[in-house]
Amino acid sequence: MKAIVLTYDRNAVLTEHMIQCYNELWPDHPFIFRIPYQHDDRLTSFSQREYIKSAKDIKTTVLTLLEDLDEEEWIYWCIDDKYPIQLHVQQIKEIHDSIINHELDEISSILFCRARMMLKSKYLTRDGILFGNEKLLERKAYHQIWIHQFVKVKVIRYLFLNFPDIIENAKLLDALKRKIEKPEDHKLYVTSSNHAIFGESSSYGEILANCYESMKARNIVIPSWFKIDHAKSKTIGNL
Repeated sequence: MKAIVLTYDRNAVLTEHMIQCYNELWPDHPFIFRIPYQHDDRLTSFSQREYIKSAKDIKTTVLTLLEDLDEEEWIYWCIDDKYPIQLHVQQIKEIHDSIINHELDEISSILFCRARMMLKSKYLTRDGILFGNEKLLERKAYHQIWIHQFVKVKVIRYLFLNFPDIIENAKLLDALKRKIEKPEDHKLYVTSSNHAIFGESSSYGEILANCYESMKARNIVIPSWFKIDHAKSKTIGNL
């Protein structure tokens, strides 16, 4: 399964950290990380990584990564600003296997980290689908679309096609997505139970304390251009 990484050259170390966390927590994960780059033509694709040359701007980057993929193809959407801290791997594998076996073709996304807005009923419809021992709850809009999740290409492509061509910084994406009306056939769901804890990597270009400690524990060298905010940590979800 293609894992679409929203990143750019300056943040390459955040992508490395994120992938390393997946490799440790889920050693047999099914992902081929599709990673954009702008300048380093020496990069070589291999078994779990596929490097795609792209322009630097956010909209073009995402549309380039999706360019050759069918609307109904499932991908794993994983931006570089999040990384896994804990995963209920067995439950997440069951979701993946059901997707691969075409058991969930009628829906468009499954978020398995139920946190923040997804804990509030006003962001959910009253519809749900039974899935194993729990329920998939339908989401009303694109809230929490930046958390890592299984999603069909058409959802991410539609979202970015409707963004302006020039996006000054990634923080603006939250406000922009709230202005986009979700089509009826974009059936987005979240699991009724939470199956993951994610860390946030950075805020306003500064690496957060939780990410710094995680990178330090893995002997990942942080480039000199990054500032560290040692006072701020952000995680998503509770197990």
